[in-house]
Amino acid sequence: MSNHEEKKQHVALSSVAASLLLTAMKLVVGLMTGSIGILSEAAHSAIDFGAAALTWFAVRISDKPADKKHHYGHTKIESVSALIETGLLILTSVWIIYEAVTRLLSGTTEIEVTWYAIAVIIISIIVDISRASALKKVAKETKSQALEADALHFTSDIVSSAVVLAGLGFVALGMHWADAVAGIFVAVLVGKAAWELGRKTIDVLIDTAPEGLSEQIEEIVVNAPGVIGINKMRIKPAGGPFVFIDLTISVSRTLPQEKVVAICAGVEQRLKAALPDSDITVNARPVVLDSETVTERIHTIGLNHGLHAHNILTSLSGDHKQITFDVEVDSRLTIRQAHDAVTELENELHREFNEEIDLCIHLDPINSEERNVQPADPENEARITALIRQAASTIPGILNVHALKIHVLSYNKLCITLHCGFDDNTVLADVHPLTSRLECLIYRDIPETSRIIVHAEPVNAGD
Repeated sequence: MSNHEEKKQHVALSSVAASLLLTAMKLVVGLMTGSIGILSEAAHSAIDFGAAALTWFAVRISDKPADKKHHYGHTKIESVSALIETGLLILTSVWIIYEAVTRLLSGTTEIEVTWYAIAVIIISIIVDISRASALKKVAKETKSQALEADALHFTSDIVSSAVVLAGLGFVALGMHWADAVAGIFVAVLVGKAAWELGRKTIDVLIDTAPEGLSEQIEEIVVNAPGVIGINKMRIKPAGGPFVFIDLTISVSRTLPQEKVVAICAGVEQRLKAALPDSDITVNARPVVLDSETVTERIHTIGLNHGLHAHNILTSLSGDHKQITFDVEVDSRLTIRQAHDAVTELENELHREFNEEIDLCIHLDPINSEERNVQPADPENEARITALIRQAASTIPGILNVHALKIHVLSYNKLCITLHCGFDDNTVLADVHPLTSRLECLIYRDIPETSRIIVHAEPVNAGD
């Protein structure tokens, strides 16, 4: 059991004991004196005892974690106990008012004001002050709605006891009607407490979002990086300050999945920092942005089909509009399977651009299987290295070739990897043609080559 849970249960149990003691004392003295004010206080304390017992039970159950039958936990048990307390308070108020009005109309009730009648009310006030103070302190520390409601309730008990005490004073002066009036006043206080408690309890039970919380969440979320807006927001109060927040945010559809997950995690962290007593679920809904380029749109739709598009060329001016690009397709597919996959992509692209566009897609087979290679023998490696260095020396702009690795694939085909150094100020658009030219020379001079990987870098970058 956590320290908070132990504090909540201890203060709730002490409140049960105090309520039981006061109820017994007031009932005995009320029957002995015939005071409707003291009897109303006895009834009030009896309700306090029931409420305290419910609170003790509620705080024990509410801290249990979620299980298979209670996916949102058990926190609402506090609200259920508070609703029961509300009903009891209302019944008490009706009974007190009925009895007080009856006595006022009959005018025949004799009340004996004794020292023990005064003493029991004073003791009640002292106990209520101590109990309300303890409940407020623990309620603030643990943020318990049930304990906070009890603290407010027992604070009103102090006022009602003081009113009864004043009523007994007036009775001692010969104004017997004052006791009934004090009883009515107590009933009004009890009814008001029941109304406030019932309203808050029902709001929680029917999942009314706390006032101002939606606006606070919206301000936090829309200012988070990567968030376009809020598509859907649902808030479920669970009793006390604890709430469940279910959000669906709008993000750009061009973002990779890892980035979307990071955006959702960032939103959750921001909300948790502002609302620590909350359980937050953030989902993302991809949306189309007006600022998307043709390339971004094709990339996004291609990835939705499990296809990677590249080398995109567009001609969208004039009457004849065309888009051409390459698509990487699993080399193990048949031509029919590959064609069908690309046809689905073409159909969606036609819907995306909502106009007549000629699409020409090149199928670029890729091998996704891992293949083992063996290092070339030293003699062959020396021969190939010399040929590559010779070819590179004929291309202006390539300053050096290093980190050459030659591996042998199946069927004695070669895989060659190498690094090319360039001047720091060389534009990347100029680097790629030079490396492509070197690749062509290698394929020409070393025909058994199956694959070449050239890594371009600044000449002083280091490996």
